[in-house]
Amino acid sequence: MTGKDPNSGDSVETSAVDQFLKTETGGRAGTGYAAVLLFIIPVVWSLFQLWIASPLPYIFEIGVFNSTEARSIHLAFASFLAFAAFPMIKGRHDTSNAVPFYDWILALLAAFSSAYLYIFYEELSTRPGAPILQDLIIAMLGLVLLLEATRRALGLPLTIVAAVFIFYSLAGPYMPDVISHGGASLQKLASHQWLGTEGVFGVALGVSTSFVFLFVLFGALLERAGAGNYFIKVAYASLGHMKGGPAKAAVVSSGLSGIISGSSIANVVTTGTFTIPLMKRVGFPATKAGAVEVAASTNGQLTPPVMGAAAFLMVEYVGISYLEVMKHAILPAMISYIALIYIVHLEACKLNMQGLEQPNKRTLAQRMLTWVFMLLGLSVLTLAVYYGIGWTKAVFGDAAAWVLGPALLAIYIGLVGYAAQFPDLEEDDPADAMDKLPPLGRTVKTGLYYLLPVVVLIWCLTVERFSPQLSAFWATMLMVFIVVTQVPLKNLFRKKGKLPAAFKQGGVDVVRSLATGARNMIGIGVATATAGIVVGTVTLTGVGLVMAQFVEFISGGNLMLMLIFTAVISLILGMGLPTTANYIVVSTLMAPVIVTLGAQSGLIVPLIAVHLFVFYFGILADDTPPVGLAAYAAAAISGADPIRTGVQGFTYDIRTAILPFMFIFNTQLLLIGLTGWFDLLVTIASAVTAMLVFSAATQGFWFTHTRWWETLGLLLITFTLFRPGFWWDMVYPPVENRPGTEIMEYIETVPAGEDIVIKASGTTIDGDEKSTFLQLPLPAGENPEARLQESGLGLRQDGDQMIVDFVSYGSVAENAGLYFDWTIDAFQVPQERPPKELMFIPALILLGLVAFGQLRRRAREEETAQPV
Repeated sequence: MTGKDPNSGDSVETSAVDQFLKTETGGRAGTGYAAVLLFIIPVVWSLFQLWIASPLPYIFEIGVFNSTEARSIHLAFASFLAFAAFPMIKGRHDTSNAVPFYDWILALLAAFSSAYLYIFYEELSTRPGAPILQDLIIAMLGLVLLLEATRRALGLPLTIVAAVFIFYSLAGPYMPDVISHGGASLQKLASHQWLGTEGVFGVALGVSTSFVFLFVLFGALLERAGAGNYFIKVAYASLGHMKGGPAKAAVVSSGLSGIISGSSIANVVTTGTFTIPLMKRVGFPATKAGAVEVAASTNGQLTPPVMGAAAFLMVEYVGISYLEVMKHAILPAMISYIALIYIVHLEACKLNMQGLEQPNKRTLAQRMLTWVFMLLGLSVLTLAVYYGIGWTKAVFGDAAAWVLGPALLAIYIGLVGYAAQFPDLEEDDPADAMDKLPPLGRTVKTGLYYLLPVVVLIWCLTVERFSPQLSAFWATMLMVFIVVTQVPLKNLFRKKGKLPAAFKQGGVDVVRSLATGARNMIGIGVATATAGIVVGTVTLTGVGLVMAQFVEFISGGNLMLMLIFTAVISLILGMGLPTTANYIVVSTLMAPVIVTLGAQSGLIVPLIAVHLFVFYFGILADDTPPVGLAAYAAAAISGADPIRTGVQGFTYDIRTAILPFMFIFNTQLLLIGLTGWFDLLVTIASAVTAMLVFSAATQGFWFTHTRWWETLGLLLITFTLFRPGFWWDMVYPPVENRPGTEIMEYIETVPAGEDIVIKASGTTIDGDEKSTFLQLPLPAGENPEARLQESGLGLRQDGDQMIVDFVSYGSVAENAGLYFDWTIDAFQVPQERPPKELMFIPALILLGLVAFGQLRRRAREEETAQPV
C-alpha cells in the first residue's frame, strides 16, 4: 500500500510489514548507507530464494545448492538482518536512527557463522562427527549469536526455551532422576546442533528455506498489487447489507488475507486498520470490534490452500503430501469460519443492529437468482478449466505448458481490459461516514485477475502435484508479472498513455515487495533455526522418551487429560513463541506421546490429527490473555484494553478450541474414513450444524437470550452431532475382540489394502513391558502367511499364544511398532450395526424443542415491548 505525502507529493511507503516491524518488533530502517543496505540485502535474499526454487539452476547447471547449503545461506541472510534491523535494546534506537557499528560487526559474525556450513561444506563432509577446534569455535559462536538474534527479533521467550534445552543437554547427569540422561560434552553439543542437520539446520529451517519464504513473498506481492484492498471491498459490498454486515465482511476479508499472509499479527495490523474502525462506526464496541478481527485473523492460518508456516512442517514431520494436509484441514477451517460469521450475527442481533443501505435494492427472487447463476458459473468454469487443461495435457503432453501459457496470458489481458472499464478501488478512509455500500458487481469486476495467481497455485499443488516450493514459485512469478503490467495495461485500455512511467512504477513495486517479503521472513527464519535447537536436544538426549513417561505418569494414562495437558502447554508456550516455533516444540515432545497413549487405550489416533491438534492451539495462543500478541495489535487500533480484547477474542475462538478435541475422537471431521459422497455430505452438514449450535450456546443468545437449561441442551446437542459414536458405542459396540490365535482365519476375509487392528504385548528395547493396539496394513497375497510376509511379519502359534516370529527391518510391521517375540493377544473385528448417525434424530428433536421455546419467548418479549 502506498500513499501521497501532501507536502512533498512523493510516494510514501506505508507497508504493512514496516508497520508490523515498528509497532510489534522494534525493527528499524536505518539512515544513509544503512538504509540502502537494509533495502538491498532483503531484495538479494528474495532473489536467492526465487533462484533456488526455480528450475533454472538445473536447466543451466549453475548455482545448484543442496538442501544443507541452501539452509546455511538462508540463515545467514536472516541472522544478518536480525542484527542490522533490530536494536539491541528496544526503545533506545528509533527506526530513523543509524545502525551502530557494533551491530554491523555482530551481523557479519552471525552471517559468517551461519554460512560456515556452505563455505566449508567439502571440508566438513570429510570429518563428520570429528570437528576441529575451528569448527567448535564457530559452532559455539553461532549458537550464542542465534540466541541473541532471536531475542532481538522475537523477544525473550523462545530464547529462554532454547537456552534451557542447551543447558539440559549439558547438565543431564545432574538433573532429577525422572528427566536425567548421560549428558553431552561441549564438543558433542556443538557438532550435533550446528555442524550437522539434526539441530539448527534441520527440518524446521529446511521448510522455512524451501516453502515458507516463497509464500510470504507471494503474499507481499498480492498486497502490493492491491489484492488486500480488493478482498476487503468485495467483502463489504457483498455482506455489508446484513445485520452487523461490516463485522461479517471483516471476518471474510481477514480470512482471505490471513490465508495469504499466514501470520495472525501481520493480518491484524493490515486488514484491521480498515475493518476495526468500520465495525466501530456501525455500533460495535471497541473491545468486540478488535476481538472479531483477532478471531478472524488467527483462523486464517488454519485455512487452505495457503496455511501458516507450520502446515508445511507437517509435510515433513507426518510424511504426507501438502495436498493431504489441505484435505484434512479444509472442513474444520470451513466450519470455524462459518461459526465466526454466525457469532458476529448473534452479536449484531444482541445490539439490535441493522445492515447498511445497498445502492440498488433487489427483490429476494433476484438475489436468489444471482446466487444460483454465480454458483452455476463457478461450477461450469471449474469443470471447463479442469477438463479443458486435462484435455490439452492428454493431447500435447509435455508441450501443454506452451499451449496453456498463452491461454493464461490472454485470460489475464482480457480480465485487465474488463477491469479497466471501471474506476479503480480507492483505499478506505476510516474517518469517512459509513452510510452506504459500493455496488457489488462493479467492485468484483475491478480485480478478478487477482484470482489467477491463486488459481495457478492451487492447480500446481492439487493437479500437477508439484512441490509446494515449485508451486509457490510459479504463482509468485505470475504475481510479479501482474504487479509490473496491470497499471500499464489499464492505461493502454483507457488510452491514458504514460506507459514507460507505469512500467517503471511496476518494477519499483516488485522490488519493494521483494524487500518487504524478506524483511517479514527475518523472524520466521531465526525462529525455525532456534526451534531446531529443541529438536536437536530431543535427538541428542532422548528426552522424548523421558517426556512420554513423565506425561503418562502425570495423566495417569488418561488420553483426555493428556490432550488437555498438551493444549495448555501449547497455549502457554504460544504466548511468547511464534506459531511455527511453538508447533515444532510441542509436536516434537508431545505428538508421539499422544499417539502412544491412544494406542495403549485402544484408540488409533492418526498422526496428522495430533499434529493439527497442536497446530490449532499454537495459533489460538495469539489471542490468549495475558500475552496474546494479535489482541495487543488489535487493541492498539481499536483503542480498547488489550486484556479485555484478548478475553473477548478467546470467547469467540472457543468454537475453534473444541474442534481439535472432536477430530481426535471423530476423524471423519478430517475427512478420514469416509465411505462415499453421502457420508461426506452428512459429515459436513452435521459438523456445520454442531458448530452453529455451539456458537449459540457460548454466546448466550439464539433467537433470544438463552436460559441455563437451554445452554446445557445446546451443548449436549453439539456433542452428539460432533461425536454420535460416543452414545452409539454404548448400545452397539463397534468392534469385537477375538483371541490372537484366530488371526490367520480372519486375515483370509480382509480385502487387500485394508488395515487390521491388533493388540500386542511384549518387552521393548528398553526392557519395559508394554501392551498396545497397532494398526497393520494388509497387502494382497496368496494366503494369510504370504500377506503377513509382505508386511514384513512372521507369526507362529505356541499353544494358546500367537508369537511374533520375525519382523523385517524397515517393513510396514516394524513401522507399526511390532517387535520380535511379542505376543498377539487379540485383534479387532468390526461389527455389523445400524449407522451411528441415527443419534442425530433425538439431537435434532431436542434442538427443535429449544428453538420452539425460544421463538415463543421472543414473541412474548416483542409483544411486551410494543407501546400500548
